[in-house]
Amino acid sequence: MAQDSAPCTVKAPVPLQVGDGKSELGRPGVYVIDVTLQKPQTVQEISFKNSYTAFLTVRIQQRKKSDPKNRRWRTCVRDLRLMANPHTEDGSQDYVSLHAPQVLCATDHVSSIRLILRQPSPVWTTFTIEDLQINPSGQQSLQKGFSWWLNHLSPKEQLRSLNKGLPDPNRVSSELQQMWVLTEVMRSNQNAASVGRFDVDGCYDINLLSYT
Repeated sequence: MAQDSAPCTVKAPVPLQVGDGKSELGRPGVYVIDVTLQKPQTVQEISFKNSYTAFLTVRIQQRKKSDPKNRRWRTCVRDLRLMANPHTEDGSQDYVSLHAPQVLCATDHVSSIRLILRQPSPVWTTFTIEDLQINPSGQQSLQKGFSWWLNHLSPKEQLRSLNKGLPDPNRVSSELQQMWVLTEVMRSNQNAASVGRFDVDGCYDINLLSYT
């Protein structure tokens, strides 16, 4: 944890798998990481480095001084997409910063945080998050290189913003292929054509030759 991060205890990821994990060949597609703060406080920012996690859900437990026995679990981030495609590496190792105005509920009097990591793709053998920082109100992480679409946009706008203004890759690929074929045809015709100043249909006109 960073020096400015809130004092807390981060437990090791716990895999969630249906059935007997010892006898089944499948790997877990969900991990849960529990974070316990030393004292309840307002969380301003949650930052981390992704490591092949495709989707993230964040739940917080709130405990108010007026009613310490009433501990409520609330979902503040639901199925946030961290990778554009779970089967490719895009976004797999990005730095991510989640701010309080972006989440679904208030983040005051937080005593515990539960991070639910999901990776449906069988391509990656392991997935997790690294360099986790829980920053209280008034403090922000010093990490650089945060994904701009996660740092400034709401979860619903992430993929929409990524694709905005970009041409269709399938159309671009098709047009480039057509241009390449046309270039090859023109080059072939140019090499096959006869180059001569006085030949007409493969024969020379003697009158033209006599005036040169």
